[in-house]
Amino acid sequence: MTESSFSIDLAAELKAIVGSQYTLMDEDKKQPYCQGIRLGSGKAYAVVRPGSLVEIWKVLQACVKADVIVIMQAANTGLTGGSTPSGNDYDRPIVIISTMRIDDIQLIDQGKQIIGFAGSTLFGLEDTLKPYGREPHSVIGSSCIGASIVGGICNNSGGALVQRGPAYTELSLYAQITEEGELQLVNNLGIDLGSEPEEILSNLENNKYQEKDVHFPEKRASDNEYHERIRDVDADTPSRFNNDKRRLYEASGCAGKLAVFAVRLDTFPIPEKHRVFYIGINDPAVMEQMRRDMLSTFDNLPVSGEYLHSSSYDISKKYGKDSYLVIDKLGTKYIPKMFAIKRTVDRWAGKFKFLPNKFSDRIMQYMSQLWPNHLPKRMEDFREKYEHHWIVETANAGVDEAQAYLQEFFKNNEGDYFECTEREADQAILHRFVTGGALTRHHIMNGKDLGSIMTIDVAFPRNEQDWFEVLPPEIDDKIAVKMYYGHFFCHVMHQNYIMKKGVDGKAVKQQILSSYDARGAEYPAEHNVGHEYIAKQPLRDFYKQNDPTNSFNPGIGGTSKFKHWKEASGESSDCGCGHGY
Repeated sequence: MTESSFSIDLAAELKAIVGSQYTLMDEDKKQPYCQGIRLGSGKAYAVVRPGSLVEIWKVLQACVKADVIVIMQAANTGLTGGSTPSGNDYDRPIVIISTMRIDDIQLIDQGKQIIGFAGSTLFGLEDTLKPYGREPHSVIGSSCIGASIVGGICNNSGGALVQRGPAYTELSLYAQITEEGELQLVNNLGIDLGSEPEEILSNLENNKYQEKDVHFPEKRASDNEYHERIRDVDADTPSRFNNDKRRLYEASGCAGKLAVFAVRLDTFPIPEKHRVFYIGINDPAVMEQMRRDMLSTFDNLPVSGEYLHSSSYDISKKYGKDSYLVIDKLGTKYIPKMFAIKRTVDRWAGKFKFLPNKFSDRIMQYMSQLWPNHLPKRMEDFREKYEHHWIVETANAGVDEAQAYLQEFFKNNEGDYFECTEREADQAILHRFVTGGALTRHHIMNGKDLGSIMTIDVAFPRNEQDWFEVLPPEIDDKIAVKMYYGHFFCHVMHQNYIMKKGVDGKAVKQQILSSYDARGAEYPAEHNVGHEYIAKQPLRDFYKQNDPTNSFNPGIGGTSKFKHWKEASGESSDCGCGHGY
């Protein structure tokens, strides 16, 4: 088959499955799906946006027959480039399957569990569960605005909630390509849905199953051991990280090496009583002592404990302001629409050479500065007094327990706290929530005077005392901007930097990571390897087990981009099917 006839045949088949409107071949229209939110970009032969689970299956069949690479993509909010192509040195054409049109959520056992389809989001799940008095594993508190449920599972994403650990399930429905190159559907949802792939998928999406068809096997639908693990504050290993073999299971942690149609997850009761304490401290050792006390001695674990360094506070205040205002005034439901508008604006702006890159970000930044200060006075007062800011959420009996502890603790230790009003609590959590995107906006607005962005997502051992980074002068002098924030109870820190102009960020990053290796830290902690980190051996073995032909998302974690995991040297760029690349 010639390359041109291959192109015509596959394009026609994809259009026949999902329609011409949802088969994107134009470079401008493909671009938002081919570029990561922070890093990673490359070319794709096509972007396909199926509207049903059955359509995903048929698209996969066409792609396997054509011997092309498939990248499954949901919200594309990952921070390490793991859901887009990376470069153009693959040995086969790439088809990106965007699942965001398939966002159904089904409830099991009065909402005690849910089934999230391939494009369902955490925001959508929060809204679905609210009438049942329940909430998802992850709620606002991460940096991934609009993140998908399945994306979180595939990347063992961490979330902010202390009792619940990384996103995890052993109940999923996925497609896999066998070593012989055969596409097969695996139904491990614990629901009887039929025997043939299209029957199974159709019955699921049309809710054609009864209560008797739903089973409750001895399999986890969440990491229900994490609350015990995190209390072990003297352990010399991190509490959670992407390379943890304990939590690599089928869809969980697969990083797109399987085509995941749906996952089944536990949900959790919304607390009847809820209180947020805002803590300011200047001595990191004092904060670490509080962490150890709360985890090891409290009868009731706090809900979350989000950390912000003063530098992150300032950058988030200025460069995360528009995202804060959109969510605060319009609600989380507006976020997907905002991203869609931004993509459209940037696509059209790209046609005019006189308009700057990231035009939508620049407009939103300028407009946000017209709005008055959006943060409450008590938070602003603490910003003037303290370097380290800690937002501790508590619930039910844990409210009084934390209140009593804090009152007593600060009689004899430096620092202070205040009990947030309901409005202040929302503002503090939202301010932390938009921090992750603020660094990118800062770079967009000031990039001509700065070097590259460099990010580190690290999990320190549970017994680590010196958690706050103090860089040696030879490294510190190369960095223009530093941002420190994270999930402090878990010892998971996001340490983001912008280099000074002309500095090799990769070299600096390697120096910092080498120091973490010596301390027993693990990285990445929760954003997964993407195309930014090298996957360690347990992950590599897991990827090969899931995808023996290396047809799904090849190259992830620095692995081979070639079929059957061949190495680049001495291998032909022709995939052997006649159309080349």
